[in-house]
Amino acid sequence: MISLFDLFRIGLGPSSSHTVGPMRAGHAFAEALPESISVARIQVTLYGSLAWTGVGHATDTAVLLGLEGWLPDQISPDHAKQIIEKIQSTKHLTLRGQTIPFDPASDTVFDYETVPPVHPNTLQFEAFDGAGRSFLRERYCSIGGGFIVPEDHSTEATIIPPVAVPYDVISGRKLLDDCQKSGLTIAGLIWANETTLRADNDVTAYIDRILDTMMECIDRGLREDGILPGKLHIKRRARTLHRKLESGTRWNQRAPHEIMDWVSLFAIAVNEENAAGGRVVTAPTNGASGVIPAVLRYYRDFCPGASREGMRDFLLTATAIGALFKRNASISGAEVGCQGEVGVACSMAAAGLAAALGATPDQVENAAEIGMEHHLGMTCDPIGGLVQIPCIERNAFGAIKAINAASLAIRGDGVHHVSLDQVIQTMRETGADMNHRYKETSLGGLAVSFPEC
Repeated sequence: MISLFDLFRIGLGPSSSHTVGPMRAGHAFAEALPESISVARIQVTLYGSLAWTGVGHATDTAVLLGLEGWLPDQISPDHAKQIIEKIQSTKHLTLRGQTIPFDPASDTVFDYETVPPVHPNTLQFEAFDGAGRSFLRERYCSIGGGFIVPEDHSTEATIIPPVAVPYDVISGRKLLDDCQKSGLTIAGLIWANETTLRADNDVTAYIDRILDTMMECIDRGLREDGILPGKLHIKRRARTLHRKLESGTRWNQRAPHEIMDWVSLFAIAVNEENAAGGRVVTAPTNGASGVIPAVLRYYRDFCPGASREGMRDFLLTATAIGALFKRNASISGAEVGCQGEVGVACSMAAAGLAAALGATPDQVENAAEIGMEHHLGMTCDPIGGLVQIPCIERNAFGAIKAINAASLAIRGDGVHHVSLDQVIQTMRETGADMNHRYKETSLGGLAVSFPEC
């Protein structure tokens, strides 16, 4: 079972696969070190996409936070910055209470030549004793959404032990069949699964924590100003956009389409926070973290009859859709391009919004299918290896497409020619056919068409 607790994680920007996953991998390696041997040196090697875009995605610093014992949801952005500055200035890090030399310039290796055999997001940690002998070497794959798996595991399923739950989310067809047989909504099915594993109050508390963190991220993004980190020197614009929208004419004097400006604003606010290394919710990745919050905010602020319960149903329904993509395709931009990130987020948001607005399970499945169908083939080509251009605006368009998809599905009867299962299969095959340059390497597309100064 892929749980809501797995798909929606609170962490730091700018990337779930390149920041959150590597941090968790560093933490796992530190925990695996035997206490009986004194560590004299640690070497970190980044391969594939982690090497090509590692600096822009803060992979090189995320692994250090993990080695120091931190997990993404346990540390604030400000504290993380302080720890990294300490390591860079002293050239030492604290490993399980022991201070050891670590020079980021020489002890972090960016291997651009080796092709990782299992997954394009692969990293290696190696520990040496005082005599220079290697006594522990571990390689991990960061497979998207903050999930990690040891490279020697043949399938991703090894990270998720079998759990007996009432409803096995393995396909869209089975999801609809289970709804019909049980009389439950898709949100109801996921609720039944989640509460099999945890107490009802714990599930509700986690959903509310995720919702609150998403809304707080939007609010923080609307307040902050300045220049985003990195060589592109991108100026934040959410605060200025917000001021212009608030100072405009009254809603009843505006063109109806201007409500989409607010949706775009909400997504941009989140993704500027993500680009700045702020606190975001992986949904289902950091690069796509603005889509679901923006659509949730649209539902909360602009849909008559919106409620907290509706927002919870939104996330539960989105969990089912995200789990299908995770299980049957991928949510890793390095594996299938941005269709696996913003495309999946759009599909999840479309289904969630449709459910919150009272759609039938068939209409919800249709909304999810529409959301992905019009993201098929989308490449992942961040300029400068930074999660900024085109990523920030791409989230805004993903949110708008999600609203459109939900609206189209609700206006229909749920009957459509292409099923969600078929579009998931097509997305997986499209990702496999895509040239590696267009899968989070910054070696193709906009990343090479833009003349950097």
